[in-house]
Amino acid sequence: MPTERNRRTSSSEIPFRYSSVRYTVNRIASGIIRRTRPIQWSEHTLKETRLEAREEISREHSGQSGVPANSRQSLEIRGDFEIGIGRRARRAYGFDEVALVPGGVTLNPDEVDISFSMVERFALQLPFWGSAMDGVVDVDFAIAMGKLGGVAVLNLDGVHTRYEDSAPIIKKIAAADRSTVNAVLKQAYREPVKPKLIAERIKAIKAAGVPCAVSTVPGRAEERSDIVQRAGADVYVVQGTVLTARHSSRSYHQLAFDELVRACDIPVVVGNCVQYDTALELMETGIAGILVGVGPGAACTTRGVLGVGVPQVTATADVAAARDEHMRRGGMRVAVITDGGMRIGADVCKAFAAGADAVMIGTPLAGAEESSSKGFNWGMATPDPNLPRGTRIQVGTKATLREILLGPARVDDGTQNFAGALRSALGVCGARDIAEFQHVELVIAPSIVSEGKVFQQAQHVGMGKN
Repeated sequence: MPTERNRRTSSSEIPFRYSSVRYTVNRIASGIIRRTRPIQWSEHTLKETRLEAREEISREHSGQSGVPANSRQSLEIRGDFEIGIGRRARRAYGFDEVALVPGGVTLNPDEVDISFSMVERFALQLPFWGSAMDGVVDVDFAIAMGKLGGVAVLNLDGVHTRYEDSAPIIKKIAAADRSTVNAVLKQAYREPVKPKLIAERIKAIKAAGVPCAVSTVPGRAEERSDIVQRAGADVYVVQGTVLTARHSSRSYHQLAFDELVRACDIPVVVGNCVQYDTALELMETGIAGILVGVGPGAACTTRGVLGVGVPQVTATADVAAARDEHMRRGGMRVAVITDGGMRIGADVCKAFAAGADAVMIGTPLAGAEESSSKGFNWGMATPDPNLPRGTRIQVGTKATLREILLGPARVDDGTQNFAGALRSALGVCGARDIAEFQHVELVIAPSIVSEGKVFQQAQHVGMGKN
């Protein structure tokens, strides 16, 4: 008779990854989900078993598992719930609803590796990307972030490529009152983008000896690819509210990502995406990275305007599962970059634990002294003349960029020293690098930000400030 340990790790069972009490799904026992008592597994066994679970769920999602389809549906591994007759919905989780479980072995945070690399041609000391927001990233900010070890993405459709001197425009947007700011934004973005300025901005960033990443909308990606490469950019980001490998339109040309990738000698990153199947199709076009997130940003209103979006922990885990499946099929590793929704160090750490290889941050960096707007931010779709899907928000100037990214933190609320928080989380969870950290245990914990924090909340200190 098999031992309890052997029975738990046999090939006929799948651990359910996101539960504090470990569940196993017995394929033989008529699709019944049984709860078994927790077992003290070694860190190695836990990591390997969770990896097997993610791979198994990926195979089931793609229909390649040995489990019959009707059995898979009855097991409800994905946690679907009935929301009405004939309609089911899947439970999804955001940063405030999950927590990391400490590892059985802890490590010195100074000895863990949080570096980032993509297609062996692009590497960073820090896995942090500055979001392509005009209120955050200009040439000077991109240089400052590059010197600290990250990369800031310059928006090629923004004011910095429309005006020779964009500073007065940024100040005007920041100074506008709430009743007039939308009109000011629309007026500012009516000025056409100038190809000459695209080249000049890229060359200025590269002249400082730092990596340069630029972002454009899909409709302009093909026509700008040549000038972007000739100017010396290191990464080409194609970004929209939602991007897919299959888009249908009778009125305009559809961008083919596989053709764009073949035409570019630099890595192509696309986004945004929140679904397993969509991510897998995009990865098969040869892209180097994928942005995860629809509407989570502090300045974005897509979720309010369109009702579209998936909470970031679930979205990241799903896209990470697509990355793993893509690699299992023989594809290269595509960098998963969680884009938006992170306010504090805990959110950043949870994004990586959910499967991210890097994170893209906007509003937290808008509070840096080096940001172009000195404390304001607005979404990329805010100036849309027909259906704005963003708003201008005031963050205030809170710290230097170095303090936000590398510390030392002068506050106790998690808004500074993101790198230190990530290193410490890896150490506490026993992960030597981000790849190992992507397999640490997560628990569903809706009270994680409020449990025992009555005085902090009442006095608006520490965790009570967020």
